[in-house]
Amino acid sequence: MHSITSEDLLLYLYGETTKLQTEAIELALQKDWSLMEKLELLTQSRNELEIINFSPSTTSVNNILKYAEKSVEEISPVH
Repeated sequence: MHSITSEDLLLYLYGETTKLQTEAIELALQKDWSLMEKLELLTQSRNELEIINFSPSTTSVNNILKYAEKSVEEISPVH
């Protein structure tokens, strides 16, 4: 396998590597402390992102709805 990249570690972290890739990454992690540190950082980042609650404000939602309503009025034929 090529040298292990951050992208490879992300795939590994999310269980999206093949068996061969997994074996190569795990072998590299045993030998390379800096690679292990990168994996730990990615793991911590993933864990922190999982607890963040993404939710738009009521004002943002209302602005989007007003814009959509205005757009519909502009394209609707007048009777």
